[in-house]
Amino acid sequence: MSPTEQLAIAAAATAAVASIGGTLTYAALHPGSQLFGRTIIAGNNPLEAALTYDDGPNDAVTDDLLDLLAAHNARVTFFMIGKYVRQQHALVRRIHASGHLIGNHTETHPWLAWQSDRVIREELQRCQHAIEDTLGCAVHYFRPPHGARRPAVFRAAEELELKVVQWNAMGLDWRPIGAERIVANLDRGMARAQQRGRGANLLLHDGGDIAMGADRSATIAATATLLQRWSQQGIKPVTVDAWG
Repeated sequence: MSPTEQLAIAAAATAAVASIGGTLTYAALHPGSQLFGRTIIAGNNPLEAALTYDDGPNDAVTDDLLDLLAAHNARVTFFMIGKYVRQQHALVRRIHASGHLIGNHTETHPWLAWQSDRVIREELQRCQHAIEDTLGCAVHYFRPPHGARRPAVFRAAEELELKVVQWNAMGLDWRPIGAERIVANLDRGMARAQQRGRGANLLLHDGGDIAMGADRSATIAATATLLQRWSQQGIKPVTVDAWG
């Protein structure tokens, strides 16, 4: 084999590895990917929108968010971190009593795609136990932190009878960007979803994965703007169980 042929083979092999790596990265991290397993994203009604809040409960803002949602008679979905559930039993019960849907967001918020099978199972199980022990009822929905998953994540979720949920509109509200930019980010995601004839699954946060007490006042302000606008536009807030 000539040096030229060897270089060609090496280049082809490198390209193949890069292609496989790109596919695996997409499967693990892109919120729309269904390659490793089915995820709930949204339904086929572009006038439906699910507000979802990750990383709570948070004693700094979640009560205020609940007051706002009650004023608009809106039901939303909270994906909770188990370690915070254990600290905020009364707040978790208030969320549930207010008619909102509660989901599993792991015990400590790790990147599950890079964890062992044992750690994945433990993260889901411990959060599940924290929520179910607090509420006395089953939890059926799960959002992986950062959206990161691999086949073992789906196996662990299936063992606990959990449906995996992603999103198609992201507020980027964990950054200090202010309510207007959060709304603008979500508007772009909603517009893309509507162009495709889909509902919008909006990713927001009422807490933070590092510690209790994250300031999410901009998120609350953004939520108020959206709910006021939706009431005029005929957009219906739903919880993710409306879609599967």
